[in-house]
Amino acid sequence: MNRRSFVQSSLASLPLAGLATVGNAASHASPRRSNPIALSTYSLWRFRNDELRDLHKCIDIAADYGFDGVELLLYQFEQNDLLSNSYMQSLKRHAFRQGLPLCAMSTHQGFVTPDKEKRQRNIDLTIGQIEICGRLGIPAMRVNTGRWGTSGSFDELMANKGIEPPLPGYTEDDAFPWVIEAFEKCLPHAEKHGVVMGLENHWGLGLTAKGVLRIVDAVDSPWLQVTLDTGNFLENRTAQLEIMAERAFFVQAKTYYGGGQWYELDIDYPAVAKMLHKNDYRGWISMEFEGMEDYRTAIPKSLKLLRDAFTY
Repeated sequence: MNRRSFVQSSLASLPLAGLATVGNAASHASPRRSNPIALSTYSLWRFRNDELRDLHKCIDIAADYGFDGVELLLYQFEQNDLLSNSYMQSLKRHAFRQGLPLCAMSTHQGFVTPDKEKRQRNIDLTIGQIEICGRLGIPAMRVNTGRWGTSGSFDELMANKGIEPPLPGYTEDDAFPWVIEAFEKCLPHAEKHGVVMGLENHWGLGLTAKGVLRIVDAVDSPWLQVTLDTGNFLENRTAQLEIMAERAFFVQAKTYYGGGQWYELDIDYPAVAKMLHKNDYRGWISMEFEGMEDYRTAIPKSLKLLRDAFTY
């Protein structure tokens, strides 16, 4: 008997009553009533807390506090770690042992430049980041457009609400094709490794919901979707959140206990949750803490805030 005949005869021998019971049980199952909530490791390290740079330690903290998963910040990897397959696999093993999926990774790249060689270097960088996600079994990767770089510093950029002028002689209409072409070149690698790139509203051409969707719609691929960050719209926030909520593939949720480092927003998370649930969003909420309070009190409070808002 060949394999196909064996399978067919086995199925034919199953009691119909049993199959009906299974079907009825499935039809009466209760749907999940909350979004899974992850801890972004950025919430701990934040480019300044060296004792919290260790990603294994961040995974332990996420497990101890009761999160459902972890979003890794690529900048937290030491250069030698990126070259070590043993280290990479140890992260995957450690997260599994703690019962936490590595649900996403946040990366940085910049395509907003007229220099074709610089854009290609950032394309190569992004492809390498996709491959890292593939090695770790991470299915989603936060990406950015990059920005013009005409602000004197990041502090100046924040003081100007993320707005900066284009390079002399150029406009944003020049830059959109650069970014679109760059992401298109990354698509085959994203599909190969099963990693969805999520373009975030994050400065540069992604400063507005309109800018994010202009790029995502032009690329028109299931491998480039939308990452909604609740804290990166500094103007017309509610209207822009509504637009992004219709397309969100991944969500990052900021909190500011103790006051923000650059700014602080009063985000109505029950309202944000309502926007997302209206659009049948069932995916991850990754908590990004950007306040000045000690993480040991602020992060549990942030988790409760999001649990209460995203349970429905």
